[in-house]
Amino acid sequence: MLPKPPPRDASLGFLFIPPFRVQGLSVAGESTCVQIPEFDVCFDMGSCPRAMLTSRFVAISHGHMDHVGGLAYYCSQRQFQGMGVGTIICDERIAGAIRKMMLGMAELEEQDTPYELIALKEDQTTDIKNNMFVRLFHTEHTSPSVGYVVVERRTKLLEEYVGLPQEKLLELKERGVEITRPLEIPLLAYLGDTGPGPHLVREDVRRARIIITECTFFEPEHRSRANIGMHLHVDDIAEWLPVTECEAMVITHVSRRTHLAYAQDRLHEAVGPELAQRCLFLMDYRGNRERFERQEAEAERLTSV
Repeated sequence: MLPKPPPRDASLGFLFIPPFRVQGLSVAGESTCVQIPEFDVCFDMGSCPRAMLTSRFVAISHGHMDHVGGLAYYCSQRQFQGMGVGTIICDERIAGAIRKMMLGMAELEEQDTPYELIALKEDQTTDIKNNMFVRLFHTEHTSPSVGYVVVERRTKLLEEYVGLPQEKLLELKERGVEITRPLEIPLLAYLGDTGPGPHLVREDVRRARIIITECTFFEPEHRSRANIGMHLHVDDIAEWLPVTECEAMVITHVSRRTHLAYAQDRLHEAVGPELAQRCLFLMDYRGNRERFERQEAEAERLTSV
């Protein structure tokens, strides 16, 4: 009798939330890595699927192995494949440990793997594109943990100059008159592993267009387990979701012990059918594929009109 072949590697979860793609893997205790290609950022690197290599930045939420296990491999493979030096963004509290981890891998391989490390304090920022930056904020978990908000810089014409002809605005600008004010538009918030707390209702998190959040526990009797492990329970999502302005809340970090259909049913029950439409599970392969097929059909219909 022939032996059974090993199971195939899990494919990436994929969501298109125009104009952004959210793709990756996230299974509680095993691996989390979530990439937004349009931002050139991957959040966490518990493993390193090939697609993750294309992101120049990796923003680490905390030091648990299922969130950093693929980090050294990511840096090594970017160098090996001529993709440039990878940049790690992290909480200053774990920066030293990450450097030690990378040094240990260099000693094992007997070769240096180049990387850049940007250590941030709470509410500090670093640019990822000309008009975008990420801001770090503290969350609450069993080890030092943080989340990130991706923010776009824009400018808005001051009220007193609205309606003036373009040549007049140009004249004012050439005279050194400030005619615009800066705006910060929170595009995406990533929470990593966290329990509930005031960080969930920060203005930049609450107003983010997309929120990517863990929800590890769904069973009613597991509320105490969520509290002990400092993870979110579906009841926390039900309390939090109504005060957010997000177009989509992407749920990650569901454990293998929880059947996806059960998690979806519990979420619908907890938040209600209207709010549940805003919630998407990253690892819902079938549902997300059907959703994308509908998006493709609608795009084709609009181009044919």
